[in-house]
Amino acid sequence: MPCYGRLFSSLLVALVLLFASSRAPAADISVRNPSLSAGEDGYTLSADFNINLNARLDEAIAKGVTLYFVVDFELSRSRWYWLDEQVISRSQTFQLSYHALTRQYRLSSGVLHQSFPSLDDAQRILSRLRNWQVLDKGSVRPDQTYLAAVRMRLDLTQMPKTFQVNALANRDWNLSSDWARWNFTPVETSPSALTTTSVLPAAPVEAR
Repeated sequence: MPCYGRLFSSLLVALVLLFASSRAPAADISVRNPSLSAGEDGYTLSADFNINLNARLDEAIAKGVTLYFVVDFELSRSRWYWLDEQVISRSQTFQLSYHALTRQYRLSSGVLHQSFPSLDDAQRILSRLRNWQVLDKGSVRPDQTYLAAVRMRLDLTQMPKTFQVNALANRDWNLSSDWARWNFTPVETSPSALTTTSVLPAAPVEAR
């Protein structure tokens, strides 16, 4: 019986939050200043994200629901005779949660985690991606121009099952930035010099 009680409570919380989200302001994410930097072991990605959570997502976190934010990076090369070649595709997951006992918000990635006194503080760190190695040394050629792309999305598939059925069909919970794209040309003679252009506008892409 205790098991059924917990299941019913989780389902009730999910239904309340999902029903209320239909009246909440839209949440959104946008990407700013993406760039690749050369290092001894390869290239690292840095980017800033504008993350706007609506009141219902804030409430979900406060009620103990963990939100999973995924940063996707892709690098491709154009080929005139065939489809574009995908050179690399990487993803990194960040978990944002609230711990009622300590009254602390927690941001985790893999085995690393950090606690914050407020959601704003945690969100501020989440919005600044720095020095994520996405390309190994020798994986790109200096005589080629590539198209780099990055986005951030809320991954509903990692959330509790009680949320997934309705959340996947609710636009207030389908939170994803557009792909931010820019040209990238490695320079062999100067490891720190990279050629980039401004971010290209892209059509919205559904979370995978």
